[in-house]
Amino acid sequence: MNQCQLTIPGVTYAGPGSIEKISEIIEKEGVSSVLLFTDKGIRSTGLTAPIEALCADVALTVIDDLATEPSYQDVERVIAEVEDSRIDLIIGVGGGSVMDAAKLASIVIGADYGVRDLLKDPTIAKKYIKSLMIPTTCGTGSEATCNSIVAVPEQQSKQGIVNTCMIPDYVILDAAMIHGLPPKIVASTGVDALAHVVECFTSKKATILSDTYAKEGARKIFRNIREAYADADNMKAKTELLIGAYYGGIAITGSGTTAVHALSYPLGGKYHIPHGVSNAILFAHVMEFNKDACADRLALLCDAVYPEKYAETVEAKADYIISEIKDIVAKVQIPTNLEELGVKKEDIDFLVEAGSQQQRLLVNNCKELSLDDIRYLYNKLF
Repeated sequence: MNQCQLTIPGVTYAGPGSIEKISEIIEKEGVSSVLLFTDKGIRSTGLTAPIEALCADVALTVIDDLATEPSYQDVERVIAEVEDSRIDLIIGVGGGSVMDAAKLASIVIGADYGVRDLLKDPTIAKKYIKSLMIPTTCGTGSEATCNSIVAVPEQQSKQGIVNTCMIPDYVILDAAMIHGLPPKIVASTGVDALAHVVECFTSKKATILSDTYAKEGARKIFRNIREAYADADNMKAKTELLIGAYYGGIAITGSGTTAVHALSYPLGGKYHIPHGVSNAILFAHVMEFNKDACADRLALLCDAVYPEKYAETVEAKADYIISEIKDIVAKVQIPTNLEELGVKKEDIDFLVEAGSQQQRLLVNNCKELSLDDIRYLYNKLF
């Protein structure tokens, strides 16, 4: 066993009604002013109403106009609106884009650098404001990670900013926040979370600590995503996804995603395909490509998720995990052909070049990918 490290959120609350812990956090931290990041869709459903009510005794500023899958300029714009305000606590209520922006705000407001500078050198970051993340989807894991993903329009791709300063100080996992989640969002975010745990478990950087969270996250997600998608009122399955996604976020911080996420970034950056959908399209193809280098790891994952398969061969268990990935993507009705999403086959040269630039994640992949390998994988999507 090599030395390893895992950095996780300071305090995590989970269970029915845990949203009420906001009052306790405000009192404990001596908060007099709160900056709330969310989006108009979430706010219109009333999900933020109880949070805003719990902040009634402090100064509250709400940012709800962040672009979907925002660029770094979008994040800089909304941060500039409040950079001269005194803020004691930042709360992110939403999916990955909202929480990523909130985490960036916690290290940029009050700093002498901006988001653009962090794209060049994320090591300069420092934590200036305490943060609380409250996910409203069951998939991104952003509430647990030190990552923030932003679009970089001039590169027609996305880039991750990574620094442990962005680890949230508090997390609240309250299933009430995902009760009304539409099936389409359950599908895309749930498969994103599944990609997190499988990629982290098969990553070159996987450790005994990240493995613990990746395996348990995989068990929760593989066993519940179809039910959560098919039955909107199955709160047990949705809760398992919520916790599984959180475990996936922790696994990312200790290990890291691989070629699935790396090759998905150009799909989101240029074509604005939702992040979870981009990952779902690539997921099984990348695992099949990687299988000869990680069959033993996929078999161990199968043992953790499907112990009834324990007596089967390593090859059979690895194949079973990949077949389950395919079945899940089919069952939750995510398109698997890029042409259905407006991508043309003549765009492959761009995809290959942009995908090959995602070295932060490609170096984690259990197999080195040549340009021809990347082209082969993108071609499988048409």
